[in-house]
Amino acid sequence: MNETNRQWLLAKRPHGMVTKDNFNYVETKTPEVGDGEVLVRNLYFSFDPTQRGWMEDRPSYLPPVKLGEPMRASSVSQVVVSNSPDFSVGDLVQAAGGWQDYTLINPKTEMLGINKIPQGTDPTHVLSVFGTTGLTAYFGLLDLGMPKEGDTVLVSGAAGATGSVVGQIARIKGARVIGIAGGPEKCAWLKAEAGFDDVIDYKADDVDARIGELCPNKVDVFFDNVGGSILEAALNHINMKARVVLCGGISSYNATEPVPGPANLMNLVTNRARMEGFIVIDYLPRAAEAVADLGQWMAEGKLKHQVDMQEGFENIPDTLNRLFTGKNIGKQLIKVADPM
Repeated sequence: MNETNRQWLLAKRPHGMVTKDNFNYVETKTPEVGDGEVLVRNLYFSFDPTQRGWMEDRPSYLPPVKLGEPMRASSVSQVVVSNSPDFSVGDLVQAAGGWQDYTLINPKTEMLGINKIPQGTDPTHVLSVFGTTGLTAYFGLLDLGMPKEGDTVLVSGAAGATGSVVGQIARIKGARVIGIAGGPEKCAWLKAEAGFDDVIDYKADDVDARIGELCPNKVDVFFDNVGGSILEAALNHINMKARVVLCGGISSYNATEPVPGPANLMNLVTNRARMEGFIVIDYLPRAAEAVADLGQWMAEGKLKHQVDMQEGFENIPDTLNRLFTGKNIGKQLIKVADPM
């Protein structure tokens, strides 16, 4: 085990797009392991739009990352020292390792938990389709969106890790699925591989007009990852008793001025529709239910996913911005080490 622990610490809170200057690279000594604790070596990190919100000094469903702390991130890690009876050296685990080589964790008090990864499981699946990405898609669509056979389901951010799974689950449930994504490569993958019925390229198309053309019977479920003008366009076409699921609002995460909200919320009233936001942590006690279905659909070839894998500890800050510049297709991960 290397005694040096490389870290990317949050140095200042961002204004607009996140840059490398928001972080400090430091090298510290690997921490000593106390009673009941485990030391893990981080192998892969997940990148999620919600990380941008954690960098702000404002209340949220999790406390903000403090200045001078390693940036919070989900990880696949390996136990290298264990003083806990529940974990052995060599175990692969899913944890909140943060942007550092080694993380000291007390399994009894860790806020976000630490869980063993079953042998033979692809670690990239743990951070994508079987992780918070898949759980978000599963519970957000099925519990809040409640798609029925024959419904029209519209998904924004459709080529992202969550949106692409949402659309495929909707297809499995018998719905007609329209995605909104950016650029011909993403749109082509959604139709050819993910099985979307059609796709709107928001970079090239008039989104409002195209929703009207592709959804002549209007939209029964809108799963929104974007907010702003995309949400407003979708609300122009909702059906009677439609369900609008608010998962994210990536259009505003890096905005330096307030992003105007939809000016047509009265459409929810006239159509007796429902709009509801959610956070996946509320559903974690039901994770096994989702993983069972997602695993079965993958085994049957009904569910496909893409992983955008970057490499190198030095590239961690730049990889985060791939989410906000549209460079990633599917789940954004980075590999920083190999298992022992």
